This record gives sequence, structure tokens and C-alpha cells, in this order.
Amino acid sequence: MPASPAKNPRQPVLLAAAAAVATGVAAYAFARRKSHPPLPTVAHVDLHRYRGLWYEVARLPARFEKGCQHVTAEYKLRPDGKVQVLNTCHKHSLNGPVETAAGTARVVDAKTNAKLRVSFFWPFEGDYWILDLDQADYRYALVGEPGRKNLWILSRTPHLERSLRDRLVAKGRELGFPVDRLIFTPQPT
Repeated sequence: MPASPAKNPRQPVLLAAAAAVATGVAAYAFARRKSHPPLPTVAHVDLHRYRGLWYEVARLPARFEKGCQHVTAEYKLRPDGKVQVLNTCHKHSLNGPVETAAGTARVVDAKTNAKLRVSFFWPFEGDYWILDLDQADYRYALVGEPGRKNLWILSRTPHLERSLRDRLVAKGRELGFPVDRLIFTPQPT
């Protein structure tokens, strides 16, 4: 008969600690989700009209955009229905060194096309929800995610009229985003 393996006296403690950590992480994620009401999006986005070049007017601070100025995002539709994304940032000045990030977005709500998941590094994805949009001309957009950590104000031109920008900031505040932390992105004139 084979000898039984020696029992690790710390195994029950380690299992209990792992279970407590897993429970705590799950409870934190659940509480974070529950701390915000559902995030409404626009009723419909025509991706053919949404494609093209957008200028970042403002953003909540994000590690991946630290030091970025003259930020743009370009969206192109792919034959498979996904969206090709190319983000461009000029580091530390309007004419600073250019950094780009290429990614892919996929629609997760085909009824509205307003909820997408974007991936710049497979398999990681982030939410990209269109919260407000100029339905007539697609001149501006307010984009965020349910956790209220990321928010962007986008425009087809480098600058947005102040009254419109203020309206979008107010909409972000109404939706629970910490708009007092917005960074207004320097763009060329």
C-alpha cells in the first residue's frame, strides 16, 4: 500500500485565506457595480456615420494617457463588422513625440450599437459606451464606462463650443462621473 502524502498543517489556513480574498474581491466588485445606477446610452449609433477622426476635448485622468496632448481617435469599419481603432497622442506638447495605440472594438449591444468593448492588448477589453451623441451631424460624443472611471468628450473638430462642452460636462456629472477631475486636452488651433 502506498504511503499517504504528508499533510501540510497550513493547508486549511491557506485555503481559508484564499476563500476570504476571493470573497472580498467578489464583494468589492459587486459593491462597486451596485454603487452606481445603470448607465444609460444613446438609443442608436450608426457606425458608418461614427467612423472617422475624432479629437479628444476632455478626459478623466488615465494612466495610459499620462502626458498626452493633441489626442485623436480614428475609427474604421472592418468587413467582419468590428471597428478598427487608432489612438494618437503627442507626448508633453502639441508637437511632441507621437505615440499610437491600435485596437479593435466589437459591438456588444446590436440593438443600439452604443455599447462596445475595445481591446488594445488581447485578451483584455474595456467598455466604450456612447452616452451622448449629436444625432443630427455626429459632431460630438460623450463616451464612458459603467464604473465611472473613464470619460471622454470627443469632437470632429479640435475645439468644441464652450456652451456645448459645458452641457456635456454637466451630463457627465448627472451620470455620476467625477467631472471635477476632467483634463481639457490641448489641441492645435
